[in-house]
Amino acid sequence: MIVCKSPREVEKLRVSGRMVRELLEDLKLRVQPGVTTWDLETYVQKRVKELGVKPAFKGYRGYPCCLCASVNDEIVHGIPSKRALKEGDIVSLDLGVVVDSYYGDSAVTVPVGDISDELKRLLRITEESLRMGIERVRMGNRLGDVSAAIQRYVENAGFSVVREFVGHGIGRELHEEPPVPNFGEPGRGPALKEGMVLAIEPMVNEKGSGARVLKDHWTAVTEDGGRSAHFEHMVAVTRNGPDVLSQL
Repeated sequence: MIVCKSPREVEKLRVSGRMVRELLEDLKLRVQPGVTTWDLETYVQKRVKELGVKPAFKGYRGYPCCLCASVNDEIVHGIPSKRALKEGDIVSLDLGVVVDSYYGDSAVTVPVGDISDELKRLLRITEESLRMGIERVRMGNRLGDVSAAIQRYVENAGFSVVREFVGHGIGRELHEEPPVPNFGEPGRGPALKEGMVLAIEPMVNEKGSGARVLKDHWTAVTEDGGRSAHFEHMVAVTRNGPDVLSQL
């Protein structure tokens, strides 16, 4: 069941969303060649403890860490490890916290040192596709309008949207109704109503759209070894258009 939030609840979600984004901005500054994804996880563990908030991912369905750190061909749910980042890599950082029982969730993909022009383009198109989806978060539109805008922008650029993993509603639970695909048809799906809060998160592959999950039961990688990028924002439906709750 899709739950529309009150203005007070939306503001609580804004607090959670902004906190996640602040942590991600700090993490971005720490991404450089030689740093391990476990170094990033250790930093997040320290910061959430200092802030007195709960990490949203650790323990969720058995996930072992606070942070998801997915490198190169890893799409989502990469488990932090002693693997060192190298010049030319990209790393997707997905993070969530719980503040006063309300969830925040956001993601960015970050270059490690200098990256190729094609990877720069992959990151740019993925982030812009998120913006295209956000622009369709308006009362009277359908969820399919959001999904179709993302898909069209990505595929027109020659990349692929992942279909196995999608966005979601968010509130007092990390994953609420409705699922938010990054592909679809305009005019389809639930009508967007005031108070709905969506975690929109395009996952974009440089080659084919296929994905598979590794033996750790979490890390999703591209089937063809192509690199993948991931950006995410929490967006509330309002009478005045989209309200991005996870931006600073």
